Amino acid sequence: MPEKNSAALDFLLTRRSRPAKTLAEPVPGREELMTLLTAAGRSPDHGKLEPWRFIVLEKGAMPRLAELAGARAAAEGRAPEDIEKARNQFDQGNLAVVVVEIQKESDKIPALEMTYSAGAVCLALLNAALAAGWGANWLSGWASHDAAFCREGLGLDENERVAGIIHIGTERAAPPDRPRPDIATLTTWVAS
Repeated sequence: MPEKNSAALDFLLTRRSRPAKTLAEPVPGREELMTLLTAAGRSPDHGKLEPWRFIVLEKGAMPRLAELAGARAAAEGRAPEDIEKARNQFDQGNLAVVVVEIQKESDKIPALEMTYSAGAVCLALLNAALAAGWGANWLSGWASHDAAFCREGLGLDENERVAGIIHIGTERAAPPDRPRPDIATLTTWVAS
């Protein structure tokens, strides 16, 4: 029998994200955040391409990004509630890590596998933050898929896109658990 890591398994069976709007200061310092990023970097990466990178958004960057998100939403003709929602992710943020997917040239690794790797990094960072005792939430939102916002606000290149924005902070209130999927109805067993 393999050696079981009961604490890790229990964590994964009970983990839950914390709503970003409930996260407050303090936030992890740079040294602790580097530990979380290092844990996230251990994600599966077919071909060892490292098809992702991190942009750490500290509190001082949030007002600029909120303003840009609001301006981009208004320029797109979005409804007032959409403009407010676009701003709020940054207006209410104290620390967030943007996981940037980088599409790299490869004859062996399909582009989709690079996308999967970046997604795995998002989940690993989220789980590392939660395991370290922080509240965390993986968000995206329309601004993270808006080319002008990504270029102007985050400095992304043409071969890059936002895989996710992981907000990290101190949990102010524990959310109730939500209904979870019925795994038995989502599982097919193939024996031969």
